[in-house]
Amino acid sequence: MYKVALLLAISFCLALAKHEQYNGFVLYEVKVANDQQARQVHALGNELELDVWSDATPTRPGLILVPGPMRQLFEREITATGAQYEIQVQNIKEMLDMEDQLLAAAELRSNRSDGRLSFDTIHRYQAVDDYLVELGEKYPTVTVVSAGKSFEGRDIKYLKVSTTNFQDSSKPVIMIQSLLHSREWITLPATLYAIEKLVVDITDTDLVDKIDWIILPIANPDGYEFSHTNTRFWRKNRSTGHMVGNLCLGVDLNRNFDINWGTLSSNSVCSETFHGQGPFSEPETAIIRDIVQEHFNRLELYIDIHSFGSMILYAYGNRELPPNALTLQVVGVRMAQAIDAVKWPTNPNYLVGNSALIINYMDSGSSNDYVQAIGIPLSYCYELPAYRNINNSVYGFLVDPDFIEQAGYETWQGIKEGARFVLEYYGRNK
Repeated sequence: MYKVALLLAISFCLALAKHEQYNGFVLYEVKVANDQQARQVHALGNELELDVWSDATPTRPGLILVPGPMRQLFEREITATGAQYEIQVQNIKEMLDMEDQLLAAAELRSNRSDGRLSFDTIHRYQAVDDYLVELGEKYPTVTVVSAGKSFEGRDIKYLKVSTTNFQDSSKPVIMIQSLLHSREWITLPATLYAIEKLVVDITDTDLVDKIDWIILPIANPDGYEFSHTNTRFWRKNRSTGHMVGNLCLGVDLNRNFDINWGTLSSNSVCSETFHGQGPFSEPETAIIRDIVQEHFNRLELYIDIHSFGSMILYAYGNRELPPNALTLQVVGVRMAQAIDAVKWPTNPNYLVGNSALIINYMDSGSSNDYVQAIGIPLSYCYELPAYRNINNSVYGFLVDPDFIEQAGYETWQGIKEGARFVLEYYGRNK
């Protein structure tokens, strides 16, 4: 007991030192009355290069993280738009310290000793990388693929799960990925849970026997590690190709795909939505492109998992709809209903629709838009819930260990529903 208490105390002290850069940052909730105010608030976030956690719409408030020295400017400018604001967190560092303590305590309580990754805490890059290798050595249905290196040289591995080693062309392929945005830690349990149910603890044998799976748990390993060791809310990769001084670097990987590239994103390196020097300029996005292209003929469903917002979104980010938008909506609703049936009642039901219409702002260069545009039938972005704890504290990108396994479990229900639709559709057309 003394050892546990000592380790918790050490973790607490390290957390206090770790997040000093966020000391005094304020998290605002912003409410808008109409689309015009929403556009003005969105433009203000871009102009001030603020960290917009979620955009405000007339039906849903937004969240914006503001450095302490910018509080007065932000409040003055927001008031000028006619929008209303409310402070949700006076000092976000306190929430970061709490997250560290909760995750550290959960890791100490973890009792899984069978070599499987637990769903008690958020696992680091190396633990996940080692786990994928172990699965490939232990299970005949698993092939571990080293797809290439990240900007900083980390191996980007993914699993191919197949009872026929991807040799049966009559089987459809489904691809799932997470952590394209590095700070969205809660997305990792979703891909790890899918691996668990497809490889280790199989309960739906038809999904394993009749479908070939590609699962990429950590699409942005450099940013993910940096979000653990340095800057918790780091979103981009760690590319230094356009570095400004010692402050601004990195590319938003979900604006770097070759679909309307550069039209609805930022050309400022300091922006959270900086699109890079050109389509697929980043090794991480080029790797995803190559995986998709390799399996183009059989890839039927692609899911890029993000957080937060409880949404299932589809193309396109410029408000145009693909020809099969009705099918995308129908399948999206089926997946959402499967999640809603098992979600915690304190979380909202999932919204389904075109990304630009649901979020109420346009973007370009996203992975799911690209995959849809090149002809894959079903391409989605999942936005997992922002879990609020019993004290109703705003978590947003922050993780409470109590929600980790639930996030994986409920997301898997949606993935399964999409997979079953693929089996119905693929079978009819074959």
